[in-house]
Amino acid sequence: MFGPLGFPEMIFILILGLLIFGPKRLPEVGRTIGKGMAQFRKATTDLRRTIETEIALEDEPRKQTERLVRPPRAVATELQLPAASTPARTPDAPVEVPPAGASDPGEGAPGKSPSS
Repeated sequence: MFGPLGFPEMIFILILGLLIFGPKRLPEVGRTIGKGMAQFRKATTDLRRTIETEIALEDEPRKQTERLVRPPRAVATELQLPAASTPARTPDAPVEVPPAGASDPGEGAPGKSPSS
C-alpha cells in the first residue's frame, strides 16, 4: 500500500498518534507531517535534478574529446575509402631517357669535340 507499511502498521501508528496528541491536535499534526513530507520530496527531486545536470555537464567535454580523438580503425577506414573510390591516375606521356653514349645537342657546338 504505502511502501513497506501495511494496513496493520498504519492502524497502529494512527492509534499511537491519537493517544499521544489527542483527537483535537491529530489533524493539525497530520497536516504538518504532510507538508513536511511534500517539502522533503520536492527537495530530493531538486537535488536529483541538480546532480543529473552536473553529471551531464561533466560528460560533455568527454563526449567532445571522443569526437575529436577517433579510434585508429576509424581513421584507417576513412583513409582507405577515398583511395579505393578514386580512379587511378594515368601517367602523362612517358619520359624518354637518352642513352649514356649520346650527347645532348645543347652541350657544345657541332663538329667540336669536348677535348679540344
